[in-house]
Amino acid sequence: MRRPVLATASPTTGIARTLRALLIPSLALLAALLAGAVVMILSGDDPMAAYGGLFKGAFGDGKGWARTIRKTIPFVLTGLSVALAFKVSLFNIGASGQFVMGSVFAVAVGINFEGLPVYVHLPLALIAGIAGGLLWGAIPGILKVYTGAHEVIVTIMLNYVASLLGGWTVYAGGTQGQTPGPLWDRTAGAISETPDVLHSAQIPWLFGPPYRVHYGVFLALAAAILVWWLIFKTPLGFEMRTVGHNMRAARYAGIRVNFTIILTMALAGGLAGLAGAIETLGLNHKFAPEFGGAVGFDGITVALLGQTHPIGVLLAAFMFGALDGGAATMQFESGVPADIIQIIQALVLAFVAAPLIIRLIFRLRPQSQEDAGSAVSTSWGGT
Repeated sequence: MRRPVLATASPTTGIARTLRALLIPSLALLAALLAGAVVMILSGDDPMAAYGGLFKGAFGDGKGWARTIRKTIPFVLTGLSVALAFKVSLFNIGASGQFVMGSVFAVAVGINFEGLPVYVHLPLALIAGIAGGLLWGAIPGILKVYTGAHEVIVTIMLNYVASLLGGWTVYAGGTQGQTPGPLWDRTAGAISETPDVLHSAQIPWLFGPPYRVHYGVFLALAAAILVWWLIFKTPLGFEMRTVGHNMRAARYAGIRVNFTIILTMALAGGLAGLAGAIETLGLNHKFAPEFGGAVGFDGITVALLGQTHPIGVLLAAFMFGALDGGAATMQFESGVPADIIQIIQALVLAFVAAPLIIRLIFRLRPQSQEDAGSAVSTSWGGT
């Protein structure tokens, strides 16, 4: 008797699936660039000169590449933070606050414990940053499980709390004798900032001045690999994806749904906290309230553009790093305001979140039954 032949997925099928997953994000970026060009034309600017300056600023020389890499690092980690939460159908809007708490916890360790060797002090500061973000991520998970509070509302509010708390830690005091913050640099006068972290807690430079590329880039790459392994190669990752697909079925199958929700939000916060720690210890070497920026909110766009897959997040983060890295040169070369980059990023988010618009613009055929579903595809190797 002939044995039945089992159907297996061919490499060609896997490549086709990957290309389908890449199609909408790629076209969303193209549509955003075209829309940005239209805005420039209506404003009387030259989009060719602007995009030429953008490319030159991002990749034109060693300094451009260095800027792009430096900008990419926090985008990778905050994008992974949002993407990991998406796997459990959770929307982590709190990466900005988790980023700030990671910075505060890391700098609190980095400016203290003088005399520790670098192989102790630096890991300790990084772990503290992860712990700060992990704590800030766990809070909305706990509240969701035990009170039913929606994680979107809680994480948004915690962003404000983190921002105010971070500002308090470096508060410079006032003329009427207000108590300064516990981390304030007393030599900074009226400037609200911490002292520089000790050399033993600074992430070494891979390329020194004027490039200032530090070894944090390898930590970001390692985090992406670790998240991929966690999601697709471990029992915990299977539980996360199962909870994300159908929470009731997962609970019926014996999966610890409440534990998975809390753990996922905590890990997502830890990734954003690591981003803050790396920026503090590797680039800024201090904390000030304005250092947080919008990197946490940009992580949402990065995660969606990367289809919530760790490899996709890497590619999307690099693209956003290039946009941010080349913005200043674009403005200098063409006179186009650098704010156009924020418009392009917002359009990317809008187009990725509403793929039907892209399908109408580029006249694509409707998705097949196999590919139908949410915009946050998990088809890149999630088997």
